Amino acid sequence: MVESLKRYTGTLLTLMIAFALWEALVRLLHVPSYILPPPSRIISVFCTHFLLLLAHAGVTLIEVILGMLFGVCGGFALAIVIFYSRTLENAIYPLIIASQMIPVFAIAPLLVIWFGYGLWPKVTVAGLIVFFPIVVNTVDGLRSVNEETIDVLRSLNATRMQIFMHVRLPASLPSLFSGLKVGVTLSVVGATIGEWVGAKSGLGYLMIQSNALLRTDVVFAAILMLSLLGLLLFALVRIIERRFLRWRIPRNQIDRGRTK
Repeated sequence: MVESLKRYTGTLLTLMIAFALWEALVRLLHVPSYILPPPSRIISVFCTHFLLLLAHAGVTLIEVILGMLFGVCGGFALAIVIFYSRTLENAIYPLIIASQMIPVFAIAPLLVIWFGYGLWPKVTVAGLIVFFPIVVNTVDGLRSVNEETIDVLRSLNATRMQIFMHVRLPASLPSLFSGLKVGVTLSVVGATIGEWVGAKSGLGYLMIQSNALLRTDVVFAAILMLSLLGLLLFALVRIIERRFLRWRIPRNQIDRGRTK
């Protein structure tokens, strides 16, 4: 715990200085709160509206988790297909890359037309935005295995499934988790974009409604809640990563963690 605090001391100091300057400039220049509220007001609104923010954050969290689930499962499955089939790789991989040229914000209104204002348009946007980093990173991870190792295993009559389960899959996990850490933050963005376009609840919906009422302080409070939600999900992925990839952690760090 102490080491974690020391590691992020610089970050905390930077934030404190930035917020102090923000507070001072807003008050000295008499900036109206509906244009730019001071951090003290944002924190106050965050605390007084915490239950409201928490309720909307729960909706956004469900959208993000479902989007992550579909994006990760679909991306991982397609990455395996691409890796093992050169024909499908040549046919599909360029299309996957080209699909990233299309802004997600442009797709969101179509999803609302197709699926309505319920849960699934937001889940679809979150899933689509996670899909690409999972596919690319998993394919790279599967290709990272030394082919000489594969030749040795084949000489020992290892099946393709055995090679995949015991060599390729473990080798792909670091790249997969790298994609997950990128995807989990982007999924929060995707769900919020979906809520901006059409929703009845969620932090994105709350931001749009508050913006229409010139409640900029509530908008910033929702942004703060979104940031905390993204950090929480990122930390969760880091914890899962450390559990699955303990073999990558130096022995001295493992022993140090056990003694704490």
